[in-house]
Amino acid sequence: MVNEAVAKALAGKPRIVLAVSGGTDSMALLEAAAHTARARISAVATFDHGTGDAARAAAALVAEQAMARGLRIVVGHVGSVDSTVGNTEAEWRAARWAFLRSVAREARAPIVTAHTRDDQVETVVMRIMRAAGARGIAGLYADSDVIRPLIDVPRSATEAYVRERNVPVIDDPSNQSRRHLRNRVRLDLLPAIRRIQPDFDAEILEIARKAAVWRREVERLVKSFCPVDHMGDHFAVAAADLAGYDAASLAIIWPAIAARAGVTLDWRGTSRVVAFTTGGRVGSSIQLSGGVEVVRTRAQFVIRP
Repeated sequence: MVNEAVAKALAGKPRIVLAVSGGTDSMALLEAAAHTARARISAVATFDHGTGDAARAAAALVAEQAMARGLRIVVGHVGSVDSTVGNTEAEWRAARWAFLRSVAREARAPIVTAHTRDDQVETVVMRIMRAAGARGIAGLYADSDVIRPLIDVPRSATEAYVRERNVPVIDDPSNQSRRHLRNRVRLDLLPAIRRIQPDFDAEILEIARKAAVWRREVERLVKSFCPVDHMGDHFAVAAADLAGYDAASLAIIWPAIAARAGVTLDWRGTSRVVAFTTGGRVGSSIQLSGGVEVVRTRAQFVIRP
């Protein structure tokens, strides 16, 4: 199952960058990609989060296993992309993705990750808990430049795969810490739900698929009637294109606009920019997460650093 999924997802990709952490899923990806698409692997990228011995050992394992397969390895460290180690999953993720995208730019190749079906279920459940709308509930099914060959493969399959092939893995001890929400969802909430609703995963995934289709259609429609002008690091949309829509409609339109500027709006940011669209004065601005602001000019709403 793992080899087949990886071969199918990577077919036709001339170059790829594998994101490998040293854990079970990513080591399964490394083994399968080396088996089915070895000549097209531009680099194996791994990141030491600077959180201790386990992180260093995992990075060393990935480097050893990549070199044993004759693959180029690139090891990132917190200091290379950020000045601090960070204490939260969000901070670790941001530093890791900054590194991965830098490797992908240098290689001119897409990033390939080892997210599994279980990761998708956990992601969607967490987003529902955080009151995400349909756009967010699509989770990892949303269109992306990241390739996820194992997104329909259960974690049990990757576990069996590495066991059968004697592939060494190092699972970060933090994956068992209930300090992190994802681990509480994985270790406590989902097992409890599955005991009383065995079809829960399938139902959640079906909701996510429908949300992904809805998201794709919204983005297509918004692109057709609300074009975004790209000017260097500025993005602008005509105020006239947003005139006449009520708050509920703007709450659907604005996240699609922001995404084209590389900005992800949560529900708080969406609420703020919707209110600004209907009530902001010419010359005024609001701050959004991600280090950007929206400025109201006479004719446009401009998204800029």
